[in-house]
Amino acid sequence: MTESLYGFAALLALAFLRVPLAFAMGIVGTVGFYFLTGNPMAAESMAARRVVDTAMDYGLSVIPLFILMGNFVSRAGLSDALFRASNGFLGHRKGGQAMATIVACGGFSAICGSSLATAATMGRVAMPQMRKYGYKDSLASASIAAGGTLGILIPPSVMLVIYGILTETSIRELFAAGFIPGMLGIVLYLVAVKWVMWRDPEAGPAGERVPWSERIDALKSVGSTLALFVLVIGGIYLGVFTPTEAAGIGAMGAFVIALMRRALSFKLLMEVLMDSARTTAMLFAVVLTALIFANFINRAGLPSDLLGFVNGLEMAPFLVILVILAIYVLLGCVFESMSMLLLTVPVFFPVVAGLGFDLVWFGILVVIVIEISLITPPVGMNVFVLRAVLPDLATGTIFRGVTPFWVAGMVRALLVLVFPGIVLFLPELLY
Repeated sequence: MTESLYGFAALLALAFLRVPLAFAMGIVGTVGFYFLTGNPMAAESMAARRVVDTAMDYGLSVIPLFILMGNFVSRAGLSDALFRASNGFLGHRKGGQAMATIVACGGFSAICGSSLATAATMGRVAMPQMRKYGYKDSLASASIAAGGTLGILIPPSVMLVIYGILTETSIRELFAAGFIPGMLGIVLYLVAVKWVMWRDPEAGPAGERVPWSERIDALKSVGSTLALFVLVIGGIYLGVFTPTEAAGIGAMGAFVIALMRRALSFKLLMEVLMDSARTTAMLFAVVLTALIFANFINRAGLPSDLLGFVNGLEMAPFLVILVILAIYVLLGCVFESMSMLLLTVPVFFPVVAGLGFDLVWFGILVVIVIEISLITPPVGMNVFVLRAVLPDLATGTIFRGVTPFWVAGMVRALLVLVFPGIVLFLPELLY
């Protein structure tokens, strides 16, 4: 275990020196493996084999395809259509536009799959509307930042795909497991808005009531995108096609939708492809080096030593999970979400599996806690993304506004922890 701790210390030192995470994990994993084996050729061979085997894995093609699908949908103007549709049904209520923003974020993230992209896109769409009707910046910005966190749980989710790769868990089961907790997150965030309105009725004035004819038109404008979501996710759940095939169908469908909306010129097409390629390259670099680092800590025996240590404490397994979740909450104060997932899952999942817990359930629980970290000070990546999109907003204003949503996220995590059936109900129906 000592070698592993030295490895984590070296990783933190490199991070402090602002070495990119991908380089840091690759360096520490390879050098650490060399010190364990005393053979530089063995370390080089391990790293090379891991890169080649992972890059040749057909299942990994799901990542660039879902990224491409999300980029096409973003360029097709879906965010405006979703906000208009949800605002048509909710905007006339007190706090209604904040609730409409959360619903629109949930719908957009279900296709986009990225929390940061959802927060950035919806910030440009929803914030001007809420300011127009006199919403306080704290509620308006918090509803966008919190709604954006839904992007990493509601399938299709790149975060769940990466968790599945790290733990060799079925991506199909993870997607099925993420649906009900994702919907629960939307409901609890809506409750958080109602709580804010109860505390401060002036925070979100009611908007204009939209005629039913306009509501129907707004629903029609998102009909094709909703149909694409049902096709992709329904096809995965029913076993009609694999997640990789579904990602290909989704990317092609999103391309067709963008063409139908006349939102895609040749220049924009090239921008979408280049942006997708850059994002994919970044993710693959981080995932590959995370797997190299995982090989090092596994060879050093950290997971088995940690499991033995936990068993020696004779703690109830439930308390062990609580401690792990507390560690995630603390890490969320200083680490961004992807770093947390890649650094901790290789260490914790063997312990969780050894204690007899379901890895699908644990994966959803981890992603929920990581969602919370996206709005946890002082890092709160969604907050800083929103701050970049809306530079006139004070960071402190957003953090003050997200407190009720942070509490709602913790309530959801506790519900999933106490009632695993919330997560496991749909995966059990697959068989």
